[in-house]
Amino acid sequence: MDIINPRGWPRPRGYSNGIKCNGEMIFIAGQIGWDETETIVSDDFAEQFHQALQNVIAVLDAGGGKPEHIVRLTGYVTSREEYLAAGKLIGASWKELMGRGYPVMSFVIVAGLIEDRAKVELEATAVLPS
Repeated sequence: MDIINPRGWPRPRGYSNGIKCNGEMIFIAGQIGWDETETIVSDDFAEQFHQALQNVIAVLDAGGGKPEHIVRLTGYVTSREEYLAAGKLIGASWKELMGRGYPVMSFVIVAGLIEDRAKVELEATAVLPS
């Protein structure tokens, strides 16, 4: 896997502008902050983010992948303010679960998610090395 950044652009913080890779792909459906019993773990944004990221990694693990194989992550959040306020806790969760891997990422503010109490949904693409 090669990180791609156009010449002269500053290195982004917390994500990559592009990634080039070869291998078997795993597509991970949107995961929210609920546990294996489909119970939302908390109404706290940071705790939901942590659980949603754990769920992404659990699906990845079931397919034989590891966090460092994630090349794309898209997040849908219901509140820009809650997302920004939880920044330090999200960063701590990221370091704990993902280490220093920074896939290409986009986060989108949405009016709501299918599950009423859900505040964040994460979907991902991973590429296992050839």
